[in-house]
Amino acid sequence: MVIFLTMYVITHKKFDYYLPENYVPLLVGAVSKDKLNGYLSDDKGDNISSKNKNFCELTGLYWIWKHGQDDIVGLSHYRRYFSGYPLGFLGEVAATLLLGKLRPISVPRLNKYLEDYDWILPTPETKFFKKRTVLQQFAASHGTTSDLETTRKVLGELYPEYLGDFDKVMNGHQLIICNMFYTRKEYINEYSKWLFTILFKVEKSIDISNYDEYQSRIYGFLSERLLNVWIEHQQKRFKIKYLNIFNTAEMNRGFIKKKIFK
Repeated sequence: MVIFLTMYVITHKKFDYYLPENYVPLLVGAVSKDKLNGYLSDDKGDNISSKNKNFCELTGLYWIWKHGQDDIVGLSHYRRYFSGYPLGFLGEVAATLLLGKLRPISVPRLNKYLEDYDWILPTPETKFFKKRTVLQQFAASHGTTSDLETTRKVLGELYPEYLGDFDKVMNGHQLIICNMFYTRKEYINEYSKWLFTILFKVEKSIDISNYDEYQSRIYGFLSERLLNVWIEHQQKRFKIKYLNIFNTAEMNRGFIKKKIFK
């Protein structure tokens, strides 16, 4: 049986970076941009491309949900990828110094992990949560928790069985970030239906007309927390493999040399 798979690379602009086989750029917010040769666009068919400034990479996720025909799908960013290098961070630094740029993990290696796991997700971030909870970090970054409170209220109306998981995540000290994953399409279909049902109702309940450009990305920020809630609720059902992710602005030879020899 032939298995179709794609690691979609979310981007809002043209970029130049080494992409392994089966990594495909997906232009988000494409409805208001010139199309790019060799890039998929999130404004084809059923889409929410026009919401990109508020939903961030989620306009790409929505398009993957509605139009992706793959058996297995993943989501990366044009400047953030899974690494999977042996020896963790030290292995990444060594590979970067050797190659000049760190290369994303190959799809065959990701598929090998899926033989034993259901989801591949970023290693949970703990650095920003050592002395504060996920809820407190949100308040510090956004000046209020009102949008999270609205999200909790909507969650209680739509999926009350998730409220305990929501509270556990918000009172915890780690967070899976960046909305990155690699898993079977059927799981993404299930998750996306749950996620967008919540966010579209939250969208009707909060006023973001006075938010600045950063705060206007609110649904992207909320979705990172909601992915953690969904995974927490499904933990007995799914086996999760966590991998490090890297930022291309940091994992290049020039940047690392400056850090070492500063």
